[in-house]
Amino acid sequence: MENPDQTNNQADDTTHFGYKTVNTEEKVAKVAEVFHSVAANYDLMNDLMSMGVHRIWKRLTIEKSGVRRGHHVLDLAGGTGDLTAKFSKMVGVDGQVILGDINDSMLKVGRARLLDKGIVGNVEYVQANAECLPFPDNSFDCITIAFGLRNVTDKDAALASMYRVLKPGGRLLVLEFSKPVAPGLSPLYDFYSFKILPTMGKIFANDSESYRYLAESIRMHPDQETLKEMMSNAGFDRCDYSNLTGGIVALHRGFKF
Repeated sequence: MENPDQTNNQADDTTHFGYKTVNTEEKVAKVAEVFHSVAANYDLMNDLMSMGVHRIWKRLTIEKSGVRRGHHVLDLAGGTGDLTAKFSKMVGVDGQVILGDINDSMLKVGRARLLDKGIVGNVEYVQANAECLPFPDNSFDCITIAFGLRNVTDKDAALASMYRVLKPGGRLLVLEFSKPVAPGLSPLYDFYSFKILPTMGKIFANDSESYRYLAESIRMHPDQETLKEMMSNAGFDRCDYSNLTGGIVALHRGFKF
């Protein structure tokens, strides 16, 4: 007879990779494969997929960050470094920005692009898993994670880790694809996500599967209210969110007091 505890443990060892169920330890490797594949074309595809609107979403994130001169900022899942570049100017020579990403290919692209822009001195690059951040407690005035949380296997662990390394008085900003709330938007968004995106990925990046995973991972991500509750459960106070582009994207915010 099978041990019930053993059965539960086996169940707990699986997670979602898009619509597929995989072993938990497999997901990190599979997500890594996706981002190794898309790293070189990441910025181009962001512009094409969002028709440039992702720049507005990120600008709103920066406006709500409260970052100022002398602050220490963690740009988690920072990818090609567009948020890091803005924060570097905001914190000045007295501050510091860490571009953190679990994926080495994305980190290398981000470093190269920031160096090309002449951004040096107050930026560091750290390969880091959001679930177990390699920083001391109370290290950062602000943490941002843009379009990265949905790829994390254990989101609760990641939120707890972010809370730990945030300074009292600091804030977390989570910019992520979410659930459309505008009337009639969902079917149009589904058609675009599952028909148009993979085709664009095939044409411009020679990779349709990574963009099919993108669409699936968005659908598996917690909705706005669920993520807000998860942030509260991790210890964050005054959690709120703003729906952007009809809820296709949401910007969540929480504070540590």
